[in-house]
Amino acid sequence: MTNTTTLPQVLHFTDPGLREQIEAMPEGTALIGISTTGRAIAVDLNAESPHVLVCTATGGGSTTVLRSLTAQFLHQGAHALVLDVRQISHLWAKALPTVTHRGNIAGIHDALLGLADELKRRNQLPDHDLADVPRLIVAIDSVNGTLHQLARYW
Repeated sequence: MTNTTTLPQVLHFTDPGLREQIEAMPEGTALIGISTTGRAIAVDLNAESPHVLVCTATGGGSTTVLRSLTAQFLHQGAHALVLDVRQISHLWAKALPTVTHRGNIAGIHDALLGLADELKRRNQLPDHDLADVPRLIVAIDSVNGTLHQLARYW
C-alpha cells in the first residue's frame, strides 16, 4: 500500500498554519504552494532571481498566482505596477495606496514609459540609497493580449 497525501485544491489564508508560514517568510520571499509534507514552497527574489514568470493557458491560474505574489510583496512594503488589459482581473489592487493599476491600453503604454524612467532613476542611485527604495513589483496579466493591443496602439 502506498502512502499518499491528498493535497487541497485551494489554500485559504484562514487554513491552519498557513498565515503563520506566510508571516514567517523573510522579506523578498513569497509563498507559491505547500508540499505534500506541509512545507512552504516559496519564491525568493533576493537569493534566487528577482524575476518570476507565470505562464499558463487560459484558466490555468496565472491571475491567481500573480494576485497572491503581488499581495504578499505589498504586505512586505513593496510597491506595485499592475497592468491588467482585461480591466477586471486585478480590481482588488486598484484603490491600494502603493499600487498603480492600469487597464486601458493608453494607460498601460504610459505606465511602461514611466517604468522605464523609474528604472533609469533607480540605476543611477548610489548603492547606499537603494536600501531606502521599496521593491517594485510589475505584474502584467494576459501578456499576449497586452502586447497585441500595444502593437496596434503604437
